[in-house]
Amino acid sequence: MKLKYTIMYVENVAKTLDFYRDAFGFSINFLHESGDYGELQTGETTLSFSSLELMNQLGKGAVKPTPSAPTFEIAFETDHVEPQLNQALDAGAELVQAVEEMPWGQTTAYVHDINGYLVEICSPIQL
Repeated sequence: MKLKYTIMYVENVAKTLDFYRDAFGFSINFLHESGDYGELQTGETTLSFSSLELMNQLGKGAVKPTPSAPTFEIAFETDHVEPQLNQALDAGAELVQAVEEMPWGQTTAYVHDINGYLVEICSPIQL
């Protein structure tokens, strides 16, 4: 078994895809003609987005994230945390934590995406 994809529920799929392209440099792989589902090219595991409206039509009970009480985060690894953080902020991300050096040998920063989801920008762990 393998982790194939993660789907985040958002108000506007096309706008979210554009944000992730501009903020993190991912290519848009697919946007369904309905506008209710889209995917980014993010490596082996696909990051996908589905509209809240569609998920609720399907009876999934989807809700918007609560930025002040996140229940999960997604993390993007890079060797250049600070420039990537600045690119995300320029694209409309909201700063949660500025660049910090962690005691376990990793550089991290956190933002909220345009939907309020928590996103970590981090370097590889240096052991």
